[in-house]
Amino acid sequence: MISWVTGSFKQFNAEVETDGDDFTTAVVNFTAQVNSISTNNEQRDGHLKNGDFFDAETYPEIKFKSTELQRIDEENYQLEGVLTVRGISKPVVLKADFGGIIQDPWGNIRTGFTIDGKINRKDFGISFSMVSETGGILLGEDVTIHANVEFVKAVVPAAVAA
Repeated sequence: MISWVTGSFKQFNAEVETDGDDFTTAVVNFTAQVNSISTNNEQRDGHLKNGDFFDAETYPEIKFKSTELQRIDEENYQLEGVLTVRGISKPVVLKADFGGIIQDPWGNIRTGFTIDGKINRKDFGISFSMVSETGGILLGEDVTIHANVEFVKAVVPAAVAA
């Protein structure tokens, strides 16, 4: 159509594991619960959960696992990984803008990234389509991915000598 529909997953888990502060060693894992999708329209959300789109009953999760995080410059990274939707796994490349590392008022170390990319929904078996009365396509094939993420560094207890 002529405008974008935005949505988000309300239930998800994201973890990053690195060797120190070197993000090029990072392994990123993300899982979203499909039934938690929200586009602020209950009828549309229900349709997205059924077999025309995500088929949440058969495929309850969307998963991403990184294969490489390559530093382009001080603020930009390229995040490569495997995205699994509807049981179909495909490689994807995403842009990751580094927001920095800070210590918050409670002593936690935090880091932030903005992730952007685009996939074709048909690559993941989502081929539902509609045509308008005038013959125009009502649903595009491209899906834009956008995420603002902030991670808190986990405190790893020191090993106790026996």
